[in-house]
Amino acid sequence: MEMCSLKVLEVEGSPSRMLLRLMGERGCTTGHLMDYLQTLGNSEALQCLKPSGLQILIQPQSVALMSGHNLCLSCHAVGKSPVQYQWFKSKEEVPNSFSPDLVISPVHLKDAGFYICRVNCGDTFEFSQWAQVDVLNVITSYGQCYQSLEGRLKLVIQPQPQQINVGETLQLECGAVGRPIPRYQWHRNGVPIPNTTKRKLVIPHVMRDHQGRYRCEISSSTERMWTNEVDIVIDDVYAIGGVLDSSELALNSIPEHLYATDKVALLIGNLSYQNHPQLKAPMVDVYDLSNLLQQLNFKVVSLLDLTESEMRNAVDEFLLLLHKGVYGLLYYAGHGYENYGNSFMVPVNAPNPYRSANCLCVQSILKLMQEKETGLNVFLLDMCRKRNIHDDSAPNIVLRVTANIVFGYATCQDAEAFELSSSGFTNGVFVKFLKKRLLVDEKITVVLDKVAEDMGQFDATKGKQALEIRSSLSEKRALTDPILPGDSVDLAHSRQWAKAHELPEAMCLTFDCGAQIKLGFAAEFSNVLVIYTHIIKKPVDMSFCQAHVTDFSQDLDVDPKEMNRETPEETGIYLLSSSLPQHCLYTRISSLQKLRDELVFTVCLQGTFRAMDDDPVHWTKSINIGKPLIARLDLHQAMRRNSCLQTCMMPHSPSHSPCHSPGPEHHHHLHHRLHQAQDYNRLSPQHHYLDICERLQGAVGGSYYENLSQCHCEPTYDSPGGLSSSPSIPIEASDDINELQTVFINSLQLQQQ
Repeated sequence: MEMCSLKVLEVEGSPSRMLLRLMGERGCTTGHLMDYLQTLGNSEALQCLKPSGLQILIQPQSVALMSGHNLCLSCHAVGKSPVQYQWFKSKEEVPNSFSPDLVISPVHLKDAGFYICRVNCGDTFEFSQWAQVDVLNVITSYGQCYQSLEGRLKLVIQPQPQQINVGETLQLECGAVGRPIPRYQWHRNGVPIPNTTKRKLVIPHVMRDHQGRYRCEISSSTERMWTNEVDIVIDDVYAIGGVLDSSELALNSIPEHLYATDKVALLIGNLSYQNHPQLKAPMVDVYDLSNLLQQLNFKVVSLLDLTESEMRNAVDEFLLLLHKGVYGLLYYAGHGYENYGNSFMVPVNAPNPYRSANCLCVQSILKLMQEKETGLNVFLLDMCRKRNIHDDSAPNIVLRVTANIVFGYATCQDAEAFELSSSGFTNGVFVKFLKKRLLVDEKITVVLDKVAEDMGQFDATKGKQALEIRSSLSEKRALTDPILPGDSVDLAHSRQWAKAHELPEAMCLTFDCGAQIKLGFAAEFSNVLVIYTHIIKKPVDMSFCQAHVTDFSQDLDVDPKEMNRETPEETGIYLLSSSLPQHCLYTRISSLQKLRDELVFTVCLQGTFRAMDDDPVHWTKSINIGKPLIARLDLHQAMRRNSCLQTCMMPHSPSHSPCHSPGPEHHHHLHHRLHQAQDYNRLSPQHHYLDICERLQGAVGGSYYENLSQCHCEPTYDSPGGLSSSPSIPIEASDDINELQTVFINSLQLQQQ
């Protein structure tokens, strides 16, 4: 007797329940399900899914904004009959607030609080969720702007250092604007202070134990940043003849700390090489370091896949921000080499074989940084340092003797660097250990020493890769040092650099048919934009509705097959996938540095009506979002300035070929790229394998394999690799104040209208 081959997919559920779960994971909405059931004629199931007579579609969102700006809270609902609105602040009705949009212009400090909207439809009513409004009293200087509430958090109030006496009250304040409203957590000497989750920190009757370095962690559901760290000095006081004497303040004060006048970081990851083996780890490494450095209050621009001219122009923009006392950090991951003590970074359009004329010399960049009288120069080079036998040039670069230079090489001289190879998304070996130490409040050379120790304990690379540190740093400078702006700050260039992270505002588009869609944006890197569309309102008689984007500039070379996908991963969005809104269509726009004009595209709405026999109907809208992110800096120009170019003493060879990111890789071995004198294109591929086994600490009788593929050096005989992934970047999200919702609604004594 044959056994039945039918199996229930999950023990605790039925095939129908499992099917619903799979549909949900694929982004299927309730509306889609109802359309399918309507087609099948399943009236009983349709009745179960039939919405109530009153439904709130758009909930008000919590927001933090500055006094004098405009406040707008929105609550939109639909019902069987016309709906009516009434807004409340706490338990009190807001006068003349009968619109779905509550607008207070301008908003004042007294308008801060909790708001809720009651929606009436006939004999029924519903309350929206609560929205908290935090109003910050900030006096802005000329040129400052904090109006973008749906993009990144913007820090507008920094805590100030204080020197107070024992027994007095310590008051610190910070603040950020944004939507959703930020969360706060104060820290003293790197340790979180319990029950300090508000913008203002108040400690009455302070003791000497309260002395230390304070800063606040500000976060949302998708983002985290830190305020400056400030010193709080607590002095003992002595009563002599009824008069307080604090003559020994100098003995009680804590040591003076070093400051940066600003912090600027340029991160470049080259992986999609046109004439050389492609890499995987640079994308993940740049992404992770970008998030960490932003927590240390660095102005960070993270870029992928740059040609020679784009790299030179990006370095020029980086140099413009440097001045006396600035901490400058340059991280590079990609192919590279070292000849006669000079390190060279290889652009994605470098020929095969490449020479110094096709690459950027790191020591040339350092020479220019020294001329800016920077406070700290940090170079983190995640590349191979093998000698390039095709390049006999020896640039004569004379560097000044300064005590503020730190080089962190991912590998030793004349050695290769490695990246971990697996089916998932992983860091290179260097960043795998660096990211665990980067936020530690210690001298940068001490941090790198500990990273070197960690790498030395890694079985997979013992005897193959070791971190090398070169430093002339005489002071105890750390990446965690606070920022104290100096007189020489170039505000114009700082604002220009900050624009490289400004996202276009999300927008709501209404079409003639009555459908509404949300068009949202997110940044994966400074030159990678994510666009997503979401249906927020569909006419009742429309059986199907979908919005997609199309008609992008030819400068971007967007592949139509990877646009408007139902999951972020399908379009190559691996790092942001967990942070993006669900049930949308996603499009990833890379290489924004190639954009010459404003980004104009078309949003196309496709719908079918039951009364029209489900024949598709199309509506379109043209959208112009200007130059988003790094496109504002016009890195595509061939020769804007000659600073980096002249110092390198090499001819300029810009490329006009667009770059593409490769797909995910599934190798499970070590690709050992041997350096050969012959031309790469004239030889047949060869692979050298080495299995590496690393013991999994704590595993019972088991081990796991974390395979390596050698990378970041001059390539020879390897097939292209793929991409890798990790965490998140700012996306707008809602803050649902669940705890207050029940208490406040229960306390409202309202009459039905």
